[in-house]
Formats: sequence, C-alpha cells, structure tokens
Amino acid sequence: MEVYLNQKRIKLNPKAAIGKGGEADVYDIGNGKVLKLFKPADHPDYELLPQEQQAATARLAIHQQKLRVFPQNLPSRVIKPEILALDKQGANILGYTMPFLQNTVPLLKYSDRTYRHTNGISSQFVTTLFRDLFDTVTKIHQANVTIGDFNDLNLLVSQNQVHLIDVDSFQFGQFPCQVFTARFVDPLLCDRNANQPILISSHNPDSDWYAFTVMLMQSLLYVDPYGGVYKPKSPSEIIPHSARPLKRITVFHSEVRYPKPAIPYRILSDDLLDHFHKCFENDWRGTFPQSLLESMRWTKCRQCGIEHLRNTCPICPPSTIAPLIRREEDKTCKVLQIFQTKGVILQAVLQNTFLYYLYYDRSQFKREDGEVLLSGELDANIQFEILGKSTIVTKKNNVQRKAVMLTQGQPPNAIASDLIRANSFSRYWIDNGQLLRDGKLGNEYIGDILEGQTQFWIGESFGFGFYRAGSLSVAFTFDAKRAGICDRVQILPICGELIEANCVFSDRLCWFFTATHEQGKIIHRVSVLRDTGELVATLVAPKGDLAWLSNLHGCSAIADWLFAPTDDGIVRIEVQNGQIMTTKTFSETEPYVDSGCSLMVGSQEIYVINSQKILQLQLN
Repeated sequence: MEVYLNQKRIKLNPKAAIGKGGEADVYDIGNGKVLKLFKPADHPDYELLPQEQQAATARLAIHQQKLRVFPQNLPSRVIKPEILALDKQGANILGYTMPFLQNTVPLLKYSDRTYRHTNGISSQFVTTLFRDLFDTVTKIHQANVTIGDFNDLNLLVSQNQVHLIDVDSFQFGQFPCQVFTARFVDPLLCDRNANQPILISSHNPDSDWYAFTVMLMQSLLYVDPYGGVYKPKSPSEIIPHSARPLKRITVFHSEVRYPKPAIPYRILSDDLLDHFHKCFENDWRGTFPQSLLESMRWTKCRQCGIEHLRNTCPICPPSTIAPLIRREEDKTCKVLQIFQTKGVILQAVLQNTFLYYLYYDRSQFKREDGEVLLSGELDANIQFEILGKSTIVTKKNNVQRKAVMLTQGQPPNAIASDLIRANSFSRYWIDNGQLLRDGKLGNEYIGDILEGQTQFWIGESFGFGFYRAGSLSVAFTFDAKRAGICDRVQILPICGELIEANCVFSDRLCWFFTATHEQGKIIHRVSVLRDTGELVATLVAPKGDLAWLSNLHGCSAIADWLFAPTDDGIVRIEVQNGQIMTTKTFSETEPYVDSGCSLMVGSQEIYVINSQKILQLQLN
C-alpha cells in the first residue's frame, strides 16, 4: 500500500502498523507522526459484511469534502488532521497524518478498579483529568464544533492531560456526526420505543456534556449509570439490558442490584449525587457544573482505605482489620484467608501447586515471603511476571522494554524484550521479530512473529498468540518446550478496535478472550482451542449479556472446565455439543467472590484474589 503526502510517495509496511480500529488502520511514519489510513470497502476486515462495505464507501465520500475544510481553531488537546494522504493522482483523500501520542492509556482504563488500584491512581487524580477535559470540551463548543461520538476509547490520557483522537467524526457546519457509542449516546436523541439506543436526532453540545457525565460517574464509581442487574418483581416489566437508558432505569433504581466491584455511591457528595440523579433519571441537560469539579476534595479513610467526598467515611464503622488467617465453614464451602494487606496485590499465580504472589505496601514491592524486591511508587509502565521464587520486572519507556529477573541470592538477569511471559519453568519473550525462551545453553528460538504487533500467552504445556496489523491477521500455537509455531490456527475474526485480550490454559485447552469496540458497542468473543491449534468452540456476545464474561482476566481453567467469578458466585463453563455454556453455579461461594476478582483453580481448591485479600475455597 502506498499514499502521497505533499506529493511525496510513502510506502506502508504492515510492521509499521501500530493500531487498528473499526474504520481505519494507523501506521507509524516516523518523525513523531502517524498516518491514519481509512479502510476502503474492499478491506479484508469487511469481507462478507455488505453493510460495513457500504458504510466505508459512504464514509470515504464524505471525507473527500469534510477533511479539506476541517476546523483549525480547536484546542491543543484535540489531535486533528495535519497533512492529507492522497492517491497517486492527488484526487482522493485516503487518510491523514497526526502527532504520534506515545505511552498513553484510554480513559476507559480509569473506570477499571483493578487497573486503578494496581497503578496507584487516586480519585483526586481522576478529578484532575476531568477538569482538563472540561476545559477542552468548552473550547471545542466555543469553536462551534460538537464532538458527537464522545467516548472513553477516543480519549487518551498522557500524564495529567486528556487528548481527543478520531476527530474526523466531529460535527460542524454542514457535516453531521452520524456515528455514536451506545454507552454514551444521549437517550433523548434516540428512538425511545427501540430495544437499544438508535440515533434519530442530531448530536448537540448538551449530548457531549451527557457523555462527559457518564464518563465521570463510571470513573469515580466503577459502574456506569445503567450498570448492575435489573430484576423487576413483575415479569411484565422485564426489558433487555440495552433498553434501560431509554427507560431511564438507572443503577439508582430500587429494583437494580448494584454490582459488587463498584464503589457504593454514597461516597459522593450530596451535590454530585443529586446531579447524577437529575441527569440520568430526570433528563436534565446543559453544561456540566464546573463548580462540582472544582469542589471535589477527596479524603482517604485511614481504616478501610476508600476515598470519599464526605466529612466522615460513609462505608466503615469503627473496627479493626480482620486477622491474617481465618477459617469459616458451612455445609458446602470451607474458607481459609491466606493473605491480607492494606496495600494492593499486584500479581498472583499457581505454579506446581504452590501459590506465589507479589504485593505493594508502604512504598515497597514484596513477595509472599516478605522479601522486598523494590522500593518506590506504583507505576503503570512497570509490569511483573512470576517464575517460581523469581520475579520478572519489565520497565517500558519510549525506546524499548527492559526485563530484569530478580532472584534472591543471585545477580539480576536482564534481557531486552517487547513482551515477556513465564510459566513454572521458563521465560518466553519477543526480541527482533523472534519468539524465544530460556534454554540450557542460552536463548532458544521458537519461531518468527511480527515484531511490535504480537501478543502471546503461555501455559504449562503450550502457548497461544496472535498478531494483527493492517490487512494481516494471524493466530498461532506453540509447544512450551519445543521449537516451532503452528500459524494456521483458525479463531473468530477480531473485528473493530481491540480493547483487551486474554488467554487462560488448562493442560490441553486454552480459552482465548477478546473485547472489541464495533459500531458503538463492546463485543466479547471466546475461542476454545486445543494445543494442536484445533478450534473446539466459539462464542460471541455483547458486553453485559453474559455475567461470567464481564471480567476477561478473572477466569481460570483446569481439565475441560473454565471457572469464572460473578456477583452470584463462581460458575463453571464447559463445551457441550460444540457450544460454550454454563453448566453449574456454585451459589455457596457468593459471599466470597464478585465479578471483579480473579480465580486460580487447583486440584482440590480455588483461590480467590481480590485487590487486598486472597482466600482459599474448598467446595464439598
């Protein structure tokens, strides 16, 4: 593929692809710039999707006019088009260049409680981000521009600044914004009689502020206005989850069960809570009150650690921390509390029947035996892997990632790596387009992959990975101890913008999960594979339809079973007759788990990992 920038030919290489969305691929073209290249109707991602092909053709037709008159009087946080990318004849716009924002995180991650806790991100810092965003939205409206498709994936956080991307959908002049994201679209603009949000009226500044308010609420409470589970007493009142915004059935409704991982909303001030009620239940619209943002002064409870906007902690009564080891028994479930900290648990694994974990407390990173690995502050650019008693610490910077293995009594062992994983007996990493592992005589070659674009995971017997760049998409498996990659693996196509992915292993099966952003919705996909690469079963579901899929990083597998945490207890998932289905709910575990925790399944027990506590459950 080639394009022309200021009449200079630029040839695009899949290895330079750094991002993929539903409408475009993004390439690093050097000198701190990237190229956003719109997907044409014949792009492989749209194969056998006639509606997507038609939409791509219509979108490109509009861009031929719209991008030539794109507003230039926008605030600096808006990553707007710079140089238009043209075809050889200079007649058609194929995309545009823009600044390359590195080491950013989508605002979506700030509504993830685990991400916030493990990176030490306070509510006061989140408030600072929304003050910055408030200023940007205000200036955009002053320029007579409406954001329209305002969502937490098009907002990238860098330090204490929030940048807007994908701005070619902005609404101005004769160019309406025709796309929307279901989680953030103003229900006043939608067909009230539908079963899901369908935009029938034009976006406006008030709808931008509605989306702003949704993002603020979910970033403070870890639940959006229409989260939780609606269980009306009358069967005639049951409606699809996607219809709740249209009926204003919010998380405050008396028949909505508040999700366990969310922060109780009584931590908010009366004024802020009242504003959320007015906006989401009573259809109040207008500019978000700046005074509410400026007045937010968060206090951290010394006893329970929760942050709140009250004079006293609204959550905990005076009490002492639970004892370190505690047993609880009933007829069906035995519970042993293994560990508890006032800090945060960063990593936990079950290797060779041993439970290993890493936690952070009082500015120190510690292992399960109390060994101090490092001192300092939590940092989102530092990642950890556990290999038995050793700990792999990876530091990411603008140039590369450097992984250091720390083992008590031994000097640090460092390697350069794009991505590193570990099982109970080896490290696995990517370097210069090769997948490698530790060997008896040094590094052992496994196979070639696409550098900078590959994600992979490793179990005890085999591993799974994939790379996706431009029009290229490949999935593969590999043996944990032998060389060679099987790159003919068939999985469900990964459509749209990839938000997150994870893979969990039993001895001979792996469960591959993805969450993608497609046509304004988040879609979950599951592919179950054998170690040979054979596809066993698949599942596709919109977010919210299956409770056990709400946390892609919480599941654990053993034999042919997958165990997942939910607010109703642990559930067991199996493949039966080619279908992925829930076969049992362990309701007796409900008091000890929620949908935000992680599980590790052993031969006789299940470990439940929360941010500050580890429990061992034995089911009778």
